[in-house]
Amino acid sequence: LRCVYCQNNSISDGSTGKIITTDRLSEIFLELQEKGANNINLVTPTHYTASIADAIVISRKNGLKIPIVYNCSGYEKTETLELLEGLVNIYLVDFKYIRCEPAMKYSNAPDYFETATNAIKEMYRQVGSPVFNEDGIMLKGVIIRHLILPGQLENTKKVIDWVKNNFKDGEVLFSLMSQFTPINTCNTDSLNRRITQEEYDIIEQYLYDSGIEDGFMQELSSASEEYVPPF
Repeated sequence: LRCVYCQNNSISDGSTGKIITTDRLSEIFLELQEKGANNINLVTPTHYTASIADAIVISRKNGLKIPIVYNCSGYEKTETLELLEGLVNIYLVDFKYIRCEPAMKYSNAPDYFETATNAIKEMYRQVGSPVFNEDGIMLKGVIIRHLILPGQLENTKKVIDWVKNNFKDGEVLFSLMSQFTPINTCNTDSLNRRITQEEYDIIEQYLYDSGIEDGFMQELSSASEEYVPPF
């Protein structure tokens, strides 16, 4: 999406990284499992979906047991997600916008709402409701993640409403994030600050009143440079 406020922009602009083969990727999955990883977390993986799918198949044939997490922006074609059915265990998906205006202004994606909601429904169709092991570690399911943006409380409220109206209790987890931190690429005055305590309190109360109980909400203190690591 190349959102103007992307906190990982220094590694997501296509100028960094190294080429590896599908076989090497499958080996990396197994190496992470050997080191004790709880899951394989694929961050913004969409443009490599076909190769990733092949790597998952190879690594599972060679003993991969831990869950695969597909960690994405929500701006996904259902046809792409269908390639992952039976391969991905957990979908960790952003639901950034319901309103067209911020979707266009910040991510140049006026069709974000329709695209993301279709994608989320397909994700849920594939993996179903959350399942955890005896240690409380997630094994399968969907986590819908939303970042509160300064001055966009109505957008956040509508996101909360959509989740409440489209999923029954326990069907998905909802993660409400308050970590927004201004960065140099924010080319608009509306994103030159963190959210305020008042904004946080309003959304915290709105989430509570919505009746959604399955999920997480960050403390306001999460908004710090710690979420913008020096890659």
